[in-house]
Amino acid sequence: MKLRDWLEGPHRFRWGGQGGDDCLMFCASWVAHVTGVDPVEEFRGTYSTEQEAKALIMSHGGIIALVDSVAARAGIRRTSDPRNGDIGIIRAPTSLDGDFKDIGAIKFGPLWACLGPAGVVGKPAEWIAAWEVPQ
Repeated sequence: MKLRDWLEGPHRFRWGGQGGDDCLMFCASWVAHVTGVDPVEEFRGTYSTEQEAKALIMSHGGIIALVDSVAARAGIRRTSDPRNGDIGIIRAPTSLDGDFKDIGAIKFGPLWACLGPAGVVGKPAEWIAAWEVPQ
């Protein structure tokens, strides 16, 4: 299945990757689909709120350190030139008051696809770190 088809599939936002995905689990589910290896298997179902997700991320040294660690398990390395299907951490607006957060997303053409409560959205964004997903 191609990236476009996968992104158009049924995706549901749920913290912790049980019965749906949050922004990082969304990226990990894509990696699992492409490589056959779920890099976050040990974390699925271990948290169910945003606060618990933040605590898990911080206990691993932050969002980039966590993704570095789990990506390595799937044989995925950082890239300085993200391409279609690669995963990344982007800085994106998350509310109407101009707040920005660093979230997980999948490179899709000129956009980054991310999963939030409203579903999958593609948006132009500044990427902070990216990892090459073999396809």
